[in-house]
Amino acid sequence: MTPRALAGIALAALLAGAATAAAEEEAEDAAPRSASNVAAEFSDPLTTLPQIFLQDAWSPDVHGTDAQTNRVIGRVIVPRVPSSSLLPFVQLIRPSFSVVTVPTGRGSQTRTEFGDLQLFDLGVLPWPRRESGLLVGVGPLFVFPTATHRTAGQNAWQAGPAFAAIYKGIPGFLLGTLVQNPISFAYTRSDADPVSTLLFQPVVLAYLGRGFYVKSADSTWARSWYHDGATVIPVSLGLGYVMLREGLPPINAFVSGECTAYRRNAPVVSVWTARFGLTVAFPQWRPW
Repeated sequence: MTPRALAGIALAALLAGAATAAAEEEAEDAAPRSASNVAAEFSDPLTTLPQIFLQDAWSPDVHGTDAQTNRVIGRVIVPRVPSSSLLPFVQLIRPSFSVVTVPTGRGSQTRTEFGDLQLFDLGVLPWPRRESGLLVGVGPLFVFPTATHRTAGQNAWQAGPAFAAIYKGIPGFLLGTLVQNPISFAYTRSDADPVSTLLFQPVVLAYLGRGFYVKSADSTWARSWYHDGATVIPVSLGLGYVMLREGLPPINAFVSGECTAYRRNAPVVSVWTARFGLTVAFPQWRPW
């Protein structure tokens, strides 16, 4: 069998698997959603539930400075299902915007600025099959230097790979991870530091009933690949509530606490952080 024939067979298998996965995804979207399922969707990095996400992360105790820091994050999750996309698989587009309050030195003074814009575009792979409970997505990640001050961002254009895996095979539980590695390739300042950082976000959620759930899904571990680069490992625990109302969008509210369990070569890092979040979902909305 010629290489061209083998390539044709592989492409046909990929398209067939993607079409099957897409049909399963659309059937799942059409099914009624329980509070347990919606709670998992709000923390799932591979969710196809369109939503608008707002979070405030306040750090009153920061190592290396007397200032209190804050980060307001706005995020939109835009799923592209095959019936509304040119691609034969589910595509997830997630831009993230931020307004940050950062220290100006070792004292208590701060300044508030817009932060960098982050965007990833994940394609959900057709294998393994959805019945297994395991979903895997891969795609590119981009960081745009939109910060309005040098201390509010990384002063670099960045791109890199992103990977997500989620397991839903245990009723009432969600297990998974989101892994990203932005790498700088151009800079807005001549003195900007190069960036290549592995970002690992573990996701664990357990549904308690009556709309309540507990989760550890807000912390992102970071390790720089450069010599003497920073390594920071925080851990978090939170409580959330999902409100389902007939004819109205589902709403998710949560509060969580985070503390830094390990740090190395990180001169300024939060000791502990309180997070408050609100998400509104639009199950019937499909872009384009």
